[in-house]
Amino acid sequence: MKTDVKKNGEELIVAVEGEIDTLTSPDLKTAIEENSAGVRTIILDLEKTEYVSSAGLRVFLETKKAMDRSSGKFILRNVNESVMAVLKITGFTKILTID
Repeated sequence: MKTDVKKNGEELIVAVEGEIDTLTSPDLKTAIEENSAGVRTIILDLEKTEYVSSAGLRVFLETKKAMDRSSGKFILRNVNESVMAVLKITGFTKILTID
């Protein structure tokens, strides 16, 4: 998994390429946490994400909860079909903002 992190004022965009699984989800979590100070919106760009495991979903949920506590926004963007299928099956489409 590779991440491309861009911070623009109060907006953080993290583009993920590859798989978010048990081995890579800690790296994603770190990338988000290390760059989220002063951020009001976190956008996770999943256009090049091939797969998300339950460990990745846990990072999504933890990030959403953290942003909810600070009255911020967490948005998933450019979700492809295979990742969307996982989000639908797990019910995450009902709790996450998908753009």
